[in-house]
Amino acid sequence: MSATHDPTFSEGASNFLDGQMLIAMPTMRDENFARTVIYLCAHSSEGAMGIVLNQPAGNIAFADLLVQLDVVPASERILLPRQAESIKVLKGGPVETGRGFVLHSADYFVENSTLPIDDDICLTATLDILKAIAGGTGPRSAVLALGYAGWAPGQLETEIQANGWLHCPADAELIFGDRIETKYDHALRKLGIDPGMLSSEAGHA
Repeated sequence: MSATHDPTFSEGASNFLDGQMLIAMPTMRDENFARTVIYLCAHSSEGAMGIVLNQPAGNIAFADLLVQLDVVPASERILLPRQAESIKVLKGGPVETGRGFVLHSADYFVENSTLPIDDDICLTATLDILKAIAGGTGPRSAVLALGYAGWAPGQLETEIQANGWLHCPADAELIFGDRIETKYDHALRKLGIDPGMLSSEAGHA
């Protein structure tokens, strides 16, 4: 399947892919993005920004981060709501890896802090949302990403035209699902692609 003639990027088109999933082709050489699934939070003529959804951030637990950031004292870690214990911490990309970005359902919104991406998904990068989650008043669904992926103006379009990326509509399972290790194959299957067939052709690009 080729993205070379994707009408999304035909001359004069104003369609951008914010709110969509990027799926790295098996030929992707950049180790930061090999076999990644990325949710595009913003995409315009000024560039693009997204969150990698299938790279766990080592052994960092969300509850431990809340303590490290002084959102809750260590003595109250055990009192955190169950949802706080279940939130996944991801390596969101190679840019600003010391910063946290929370992708979450649209049932939580803070004026001037939350960026609505589509009807169901928002992005908040302030401590407000972490405090809300710790207090049991946060969004229904959320993941915390450390860092993000960024592209200069026109860079992402060029990479897609060079068959570096496929793209598909987002869904809640791809964004918030627990099974991080299966998200890449799940995203390919959304496009009707058998992951085994695609990887077997990777050496013939």
